[in-house]
Amino acid sequence: MHSISKKIYYHDTDKAGVVYYANYLKYLEEARTEFLLTRGIDIKKLIQEDIFFIVKRVEVDYKHPACYGERIEIFTKIEKVKNASLLFHQYIKNRERSLVEAKILVACVNAKFKPRIIPSGIKQKLR
Repeated sequence: MHSISKKIYYHDTDKAGVVYYANYLKYLEEARTEFLLTRGIDIKKLIQEDIFFIVKRVEVDYKHPACYGERIEIFTKIEKVKNASLLFHQYIKNRERSLVEAKILVACVNAKFKPRIIPSGIKQKLR
């Protein structure tokens, strides 16, 4: 399990100081990117090799709000590695409670958005 920490700033929130729901998707994306980097997978290099990972499906359960000034922790793990997709399980917590839980299905495609097999070297780094 990999995690990153993030402080909630005013620009992340609505007028009531609560994180706007769509911002959680950005936090989850940032955490997946960092997860991949810790395993030696650089998205920028993959793009040069005509390998793109795109979000195909998102399931999100919002349990409790995060608020301005709080520090949150975003946790990421891979649940499944298939031939042309990855299933991530992610969740966001603050010190006291679970805030968000998500399943993100990411597909591997080429620059024309046609499915492609995830190269074996990448699969090995993810297992």
